[in-house]
Amino acid sequence: MANPAIQSDEPEEEDIFAVPDDAADEAATLRGIEDFKAGRTASHEAVMRWVASWGTDKPLPRPKWGE
Repeated sequence: MANPAIQSDEPEEEDIFAVPDDAADEAATLRGIEDFKAGRTASHEAVMRWVASWGTDKPLPRPKWGE
């Protein structure tokens, strides 16, 4: 959504998320379920350590499955 305080003569760009894509959402959900069943997951703690390292001098590598 555009900021109403900013005036512009240019047309507002269409938001790519404005139109729901139910088929893509369903496919992503099914892939996630299959990944979970196959054990292709990382723990919340491992992901949070990784995210917390972003922007530091020593960012951690992406967690591996099972961590």
